[in-house]
Amino acid sequence: MSEFISKSPSDTEKIAENFAKTLKGGEVIAFKGGLGMGKTCFVRGLAKGLGFNGEVTSPTFAIVNEYLGGKFNLYHFDMYRIEGWDDLFSIGYFDYISDDSVLAVEWSENIENCLDNNTIYINIASSGENERIITIGK
Repeated sequence: MSEFISKSPSDTEKIAENFAKTLKGGEVIAFKGGLGMGKTCFVRGLAKGLGFNGEVTSPTFAIVNEYLGGKFNLYHFDMYRIEGWDDLFSIGYFDYISDDSVLAVEWSENIENCLDNNTIYINIASSGENERIITIGK
């Protein structure tokens, strides 16, 4: 397990960008952390670290945003309104999992019993107005 302190959104992006360089493809990254903790900011750095140069936004209304063209395809999910296996099948979640992709899953608490043992968990917690503690582990 690794722990990082971020003092700004740009710190969070840099931590994620460096973390992206360790990925081998096929990973599912499950985020834990409340509203406004910096999950999408982390995904922005993740996308940059994988070589994606476009805009990265929250998939709140789309459920999934696709960032293609980097080292791996990055699929950014928002599971806020997803409640289990049936919902995951209906949005095609399992079709996105492959060796040439990375899945970033916000609100993973809603599908925790559907995630496998290889899932990488990233917990982002506030430790001050702009400071965050980012914990990465399995």
